[in-house]
Amino acid sequence: MNRYPRDMIGYGPRAPNADWPGGACVAVQFVLNYEEGGENNLLHGDGQSEAFLSDIAGAQPWPGQRHWNMESIYDYGARAGFWRLHRLFTSAAIPVTIYGVASALARSPEQVEAMKAADWEIASHGLKWVEHKDMSEAEERAAIAEAVRLHKEVVGERPRGWYTGRCSLNTVRLVAEEGGFDYISDTYDDDLPYWMEAGARDQLIIPYTLEANDMRFATAPGYITGEQFYQYLKDAFDVLYAEGKAGRPAMMSIGLHCRLIGRPGKIAGLKRFIDYIQTHENVWCPRRIDIAQHWATRHPHTRRARPSQMQRGEFVAQFGSIFEHSPWIAERAHALELGAAHDTAAGLANALTRMFRSASAEERMGVLRAHPDLAGKLAAAKRLTHESTEEQASAGLDALTDAERSRFTDLNTAYVEKHGFPFIIAVRDHDKAGILAAFEARIHHDTATEFDTACAQVERIARLRLGALLP
Repeated sequence: MNRYPRDMIGYGPRAPNADWPGGACVAVQFVLNYEEGGENNLLHGDGQSEAFLSDIAGAQPWPGQRHWNMESIYDYGARAGFWRLHRLFTSAAIPVTIYGVASALARSPEQVEAMKAADWEIASHGLKWVEHKDMSEAEERAAIAEAVRLHKEVVGERPRGWYTGRCSLNTVRLVAEEGGFDYISDTYDDDLPYWMEAGARDQLIIPYTLEANDMRFATAPGYITGEQFYQYLKDAFDVLYAEGKAGRPAMMSIGLHCRLIGRPGKIAGLKRFIDYIQTHENVWCPRRIDIAQHWATRHPHTRRARPSQMQRGEFVAQFGSIFEHSPWIAERAHALELGAAHDTAAGLANALTRMFRSASAEERMGVLRAHPDLAGKLAAAKRLTHESTEEQASAGLDALTDAERSRFTDLNTAYVEKHGFPFIIAVRDHDKAGILAAFEARIHHDTATEFDTACAQVERIARLRLGALLP
């Protein structure tokens, strides 16, 4: 099947109410990445020095050499930055989630002890702070397993959350297959958690951020001063807080690094932001594991049949009657590049309608002629399709007076004689009087106009039918 693997719709307009604890308007979640001692380094068995996320402008990896300046910047994060951040968050009584590189944690026992004493969540940030994109599946799977093993050895319990950062196309799937994570955060695609079906496993995804993130102190375009960082965080918070008060509470992730935000001139902006949000009521500052537990309880996953995942026979059996007695439309639509965007009523209606619109005039005429007369002989004989029966009944066309039935019969006969196909209207959009008024007006149109109008009404009927089947 020709299928598009990306999910471009997500919740769409149907986002659930997060229902955060205490009726919070927004969940502000702080992540502290602990990577110091897990970065690329000849001491760690790597072939080059680190070049990512430091204050060295234009840094490049040094193949076969240690980079003393780069190492000392990472060392600052462990030696000074971590403790400055530890004091800030513990004094503010805000728990954080640590994205801990397992090999870095193993080289920082005192910091790990402080994290645990503060009841911070220590999630996994992989085995080493290196790129996964060039790893084979076997190599990456082994690295994930070793990260879990070492993490448990160092911390005392296995990680329940995962974020790689420098991930591959396979990372999320492989981590889900590991089977022990309450959540994975290697996405940036939503303001709310969501569920991903990974084989038989329902895996919770809690998206992360690269923009409300101090990494922009080390990238371009980025922040220069702590005030700029504060202003960006404040603006994001204000928008989300207002949306939450309006009934659409969401999540704000904030990404931090010991060696970056841990510098005095940068942390001033973070401190100002913490002071700011603490002046607001109904703000929840959880760990990511707290969000995962809340979401699993309040919004557990329910699997459903998804059109884009159906085999051809099931797809046609399910949707072949959406266009009246015209299963060929569903057959053609199944061959399109379908994806998650087509698993909604609007999405699948678009795919089916494309096939109707691209059909020949003769084929489209066949669809029009497949429709029954309104309140006609087929209805009286109870030989309508299930969909048409319900639609006509919804407008009261199954309970006409003798005079009304006679008028519909006369109009049906005259309309077909003039145009060569039945009068078609999306009856769910009208009441009986409105249908009759439209009938009496449209019968006087020329056939070309009525053909176009009838085709548009067929598309509308299909959309309404799908609305009863899909989100």
